[in-house]
Amino acid sequence: MSNPQDFDPILKELQQKYAAINQDTHTYLEGLLHSKPITYWDYIQTDALLNLQVQRTTLPDEMVFIGYHQINELLFKMILWEISQVSENDAITTEFFESKLMRISRYFDMLTTSFNIMREGMDVEQYMKFRSTLTPASGFQSAQYRLIEFASTELINLIDYRFRKDIDRNTSYTHAFEHLYWQAAGKDYHTGNKSILLINFEKRYKDEFLRFMEAHNTKNLWTKFKELPEADQKDEELVKAMRHYDYTVNVTWVMAHYNAAKHYIESGSGDGEATGGSDWKKYMHPKYQRRIFFPQLWSENELENWGTDL
Repeated sequence: MSNPQDFDPILKELQQKYAAINQDTHTYLEGLLHSKPITYWDYIQTDALLNLQVQRTTLPDEMVFIGYHQINELLFKMILWEISQVSENDAITTEFFESKLMRISRYFDMLTTSFNIMREGMDVEQYMKFRSTLTPASGFQSAQYRLIEFASTELINLIDYRFRKDIDRNTSYTHAFEHLYWQAAGKDYHTGNKSILLINFEKRYKDEFLRFMEAHNTKNLWTKFKELPEADQKDEELVKAMRHYDYTVNVTWVMAHYNAAKHYIESGSGDGEATGGSDWKKYMHPKYQRRIFFPQLWSENELENWGTDL
């Protein structure tokens, strides 16, 4: 048992804490007296979490598909949490920057290796049956992944390379949004028509995306790096971490996703299209859109051959 005198310093610190926000310490202590001890299942919200997997078919492997994508979204949330700690830090050091980048890269490493769960963990015949119930939904519609991209680099680096010469910092966010690289997966630029995949996605998230794009226009990982003192921008460990993150997200993880999709779409008896009807090869393969967060950290040869030497 603890000696009551041992609590005196803690009580004083509590009084200082609540006095600083003009609150009565006694009220909070009284609340603690009547509160229940925390349990793992209450803290993690296990019951709520395990009730979020709702199948649309009777095919068992659909549960694998749902659970896997929900885990991805949880990891995306953790990645955004880490990025914000860099972008909101006004006194950042190279050590802190590097440590956060490598932490984020490890999350993407998990995402990359976990694609074996998708590739080897579902029966192709079952997938080709339940995938039709997903139409027109698609993993393309992961809003958090788009936020990760916006928070990682300057907007120009996410613009379809065919239109970059006509877009600059004076371009409206709405116009830039219409020319983001991933619009090519759901938009016919000859007719201007958008697929239902893209229409639904924009109806749900476009306003949020525009606000986020503006907020992170000068508050992303790339601009944060360029704001560092010149000597810090040459820090070998930080540059290595920047390059590692860039390649991990835009080549390694993308190719793991691409190969998993290819395994099912091309080996099944379907029509060769993704669930949302997107041109998945040109959208996903890095050699087509050449998604590069930190272009100035790569040589001309590396940029020229991005996503081709795989």
